[in-house]
Parts: sequence; C-alpha cells; structure tokens
Amino acid sequence: MKKFSVRYLYRRLKMIYFRSIYGLDKVHSTFYMGGKGSISSDLIAHEYSYIGKNCIIPPKVSIGRYTMLAPNVSILGGDHIFDNPEKPIIFSGRPLMPKTNIGEDVWVGANVCIMAGITIGNGAIIAAGSIVTKSVDAYSIYGGNPAKFIRMRFNEKEIEEHKKMLSKTNIDINFTTNKKH
Repeated sequence: MKKFSVRYLYRRLKMIYFRSIYGLDKVHSTFYMGGKGSISSDLIAHEYSYIGKNCIIPPKVSIGRYTMLAPNVSILGGDHIFDNPEKPIIFSGRPLMPKTNIGEDVWVGANVCIMAGITIGNGAIIAAGSIVTKSVDAYSIYGGNPAKFIRMRFNEKEIEEHKKMLSKTNIDINFTTNKKH
C-alpha cells in the first residue's frame, strides 16, 4: 500500500485548487504549480511539467514533459495592433495570439520574458533574466537581452542518449540521487 505523506497530500490539494480556479483541464495529473500566477485556461502542460509562482501564461501555450518554468516567467507580446495611424493603440484592437511551444525537458530561468509565438526546442535552457525574441533550437543554452546562443547543453552522443531517454514511457524519477556526478 502506498504511504501518503503530509507533503504529498498538500501538493495534491493545492493542484486541485489551482486546476479549479484556473480551469486547467488540459494539464496532466503530474503537472504542478509553485504558486499563483496569470494562467490561461487553455494551457496544455504534459507530464511532470512545472510552472513557478507569478508566471504569466497567455492563451495558446503548450509545455512539454519534464519542463520547468521558474518564478516570474512571462510569455508576452503580439497582443496589440500598433500600426494603424488612424487610431490610438488602446483602441486599435488585438490580433489573434500566436501559438507558443515549449518542448520537453526545457529549463526556463527566473524572470525570463518569452515573446508569444516562439518555439523552444527539446532540452533547451534559457538563462534567468533573458528576453527571448526568436525561436530556440533544441539542446541549446540561450541567455541575455535579447537572448543569444551561449553553447550546446550536450554533445552529439549525449543528445542521442537524451532523445532515447525522452522516448521512454517509464523514467527513473529518483530526485535524491545524481547518478552522473
């Protein structure tokens, strides 16, 4: 019989509450939020994905398995018509929000701003405080304002190992053992 800890029970109740207040019916049962934020009800979040507190997630966002968004991550932009000379911006309306895709096993650092419509590839890392204005290739590390390529996360052999790991349906989720170091 599975032993239920107080922490486990608290996390389950917290997510029931968040799913209810945000109307999150397209998130996996293992999805977790660290606290309140501004989250669109159409969010798609896959297995073991995480969103930190105070994040701003607009409509049309998909987050892949094992992906972490640290606190204060914002997905913004593309939501005001500003090129109509006959109207002030406030009265010009809004275009359709573009789709934003964040891949599997992505780590987005604290206080990152991602422009709507961006795709962040599997295994990528975005450094804290970055402004992401263009799509990010898989397994790359980006940082800065605007975010620029820093280096690859893995070499070619490690990328192939990581892809094999992501294709598995049963992954070791032992949080306390770092097997590589």
